Amino acid sequence: MVLSGTGPVEDGDRLELREVPVPVPGPGQVAIRVLACGVCLTDLHIVEGDLPNPKQDLIPGHQIVGVVEARGGGATRFEVGDRVGVPWLGDVCGRCVYCRGGLENLCDSPSFTGYTVDGGYAEYVVARVDFAFELPPRYGDAEAAPLLCAGLIGYRSLKLADVRGLAGPGRLGLFGFGNSARIVTQVAEARGDEVYVYTRGEAGRQAAKELGAIWTGGDGKLPPVKLDSAIIFAPAGELVPLALESVRKGGTVACAGIHMSPIPELDYDLLWGERVVRSVANLTRRDGTEFLELAGRREIKTQVELFPLEQANEALRKHKSGELTGTAVLVP
Repeated sequence: MVLSGTGPVEDGDRLELREVPVPVPGPGQVAIRVLACGVCLTDLHIVEGDLPNPKQDLIPGHQIVGVVEARGGGATRFEVGDRVGVPWLGDVCGRCVYCRGGLENLCDSPSFTGYTVDGGYAEYVVARVDFAFELPPRYGDAEAAPLLCAGLIGYRSLKLADVRGLAGPGRLGLFGFGNSARIVTQVAEARGDEVYVYTRGEAGRQAAKELGAIWTGGDGKLPPVKLDSAIIFAPAGELVPLALESVRKGGTVACAGIHMSPIPELDYDLLWGERVVRSVANLTRRDGTEFLELAGRREIKTQVELFPLEQANEALRKHKSGELTGTAVLVP
């Protein structure tokens, strides 16, 4: 499914079904037969033009589960037939100050799967072998797909949120309750944190309660206690002042999205008291290894809805309209 032109998905199909050559792996790459590819909010931002300058004739998709079909020179990490996962971060330069300093997620010259290089809305994809992951065998192909972005970015957001309870369990607020928040809720609870969810819509609040959130709310009503940290998953800048108001002194508000609407003017009193606002940018391979090992030890539940590859436009529309009850996953 190839991006033919950006714009609102409700105004027409933005992706075209095309026959393209099967990609051949270069040095350090593997060719992968795609078994499943999750549909992400970032895909929607790319297709609608919120993220600039995508690759020409782009094939989107960065939550890829597949089987190694062929190996390029030097790509010996996986065997032909191994099941692997391919995430958003596709390559880094390895030379800039960020790469050398252990911050490859901030690389000056990165590649991103399904944005600057072709992704997994296809039958085949190539990926750099050292940026692919072994997947926990306990997950089916479709169920594993959300782990590769919703899970990985959620995990990094949780790390950067730095939840520290000063007088008991950590109190974590989640603003927006999509696929990442569902996974983060399970990880946070497994380590003993309390989860408070602010989201629009009764369906999201009910889902949060079922996963163990001890409070849910929305429409300007904040949690009844001060939180240690908050993560904003919804791409809505107006949530930043609300999240700041909800956290205690010294608390952190982590903005997890790659795109967000403008943040409104806010009173300094909301920030004062050494509160912190920070963004979450991409992921590192270390994040991926840590999270997938955790997912292999604990059953982190993912909820998916399957779509044939050729229905990618419909999956994007349903994602935007909020009609999905889980992660849309394309199956070739």
